Amino acid sequence: MSRYYVNNNAQSNGDHEVHKEGCFYLQFVISKKDLGYHTTCESAVREAKETYATADGCKTCSEECHNS
Repeated sequence: MSRYYVNNNAQSNGDHEVHKEGCFYLQFVISKKDLGYHTTCESAVREAKETYATADGCKTCSEECHNS
């Protein structure tokens, strides 16, 4: 299982990116919500969508959940 976070600040396209702990880009996220541990990025994104309807997986660390 991996720990996931969602960026509280939307990207320019409106998406709130979901990152896996250890992702290179997570260090640049100033404000994030801890989504806890998940077996897949799909369940992490599903949980993030409860807060942000536009949540999407990071292309780098959660590529299989990245839709844009």
